[in-house]
Amino acid sequence: MEPDVPSRKPAPLPPPLNGMYYEQATDRFVSFVHGRRHYEVPARSCGFLKEWQEKTKRERAI
Repeated sequence: MEPDVPSRKPAPLPPPLNGMYYEQATDRFVSFVHGRRHYEVPARSCGFLKEWQEKTKRERAI
């Protein structure tokens, strides 16, 4: 007779990235669609509003 072993479920996967994020390693704003990179914009030469850039760097850094 085998002892009762609780079955382990794998941890749920995090939701895929969607939207614009700031990538610290490359100093770029990166757009993700369904978890895949869509395009990149260098932080120094992007035309986004300064307030938006600062907020995104604080809240959506990866």
